[in-house]
Amino acid sequence: MSQTAIYILWASAIVIFAIVEGATVQLVSVWFVLGAVAALIAALCGAGFAVQIILFTAVSLLALVITRPLVKKFVKPKVQATNADRCLGAEGIVTERIDNIAATGQVKVKGNVWTARSASGACIEAGTTVRVERIEGVKLIVK
Repeated sequence: MSQTAIYILWASAIVIFAIVEGATVQLVSVWFVLGAVAALIAALCGAGFAVQIILFTAVSLLALVITRPLVKKFVKPKVQATNADRCLGAEGIVTERIDNIAATGQVKVKGNVWTARSASGACIEAGTTVRVERIEGVKLIVK
């Protein structure tokens, strides 16, 4: 392979990895851009193709190892608890008979009235004390 073809190969790799990185915005190929830049510099300095491949691999892996923990720390989505999450595990009183088939039922939990469904599918009569198992959309699933 001619030197010009090798230069084009590494320059193309840089461009392709940069485009993939820009399209995904997930930091999946930025390390390969750095590896390709290192390999291109090695090619320009006259290093053999095997050395360029080794350098590409080493720099890419090194960049990944060094930056991945930092990236995960800053990119990690923060889970924000909502007011609804306060209801999980709480006890409430059934204010309207819960019938999953008829799609009816309400529960008063922590001073708020919620639409409710039975976790087991069984009907639950008004006045019964229930515990909130989970939230699906705007409905409390109780047992």
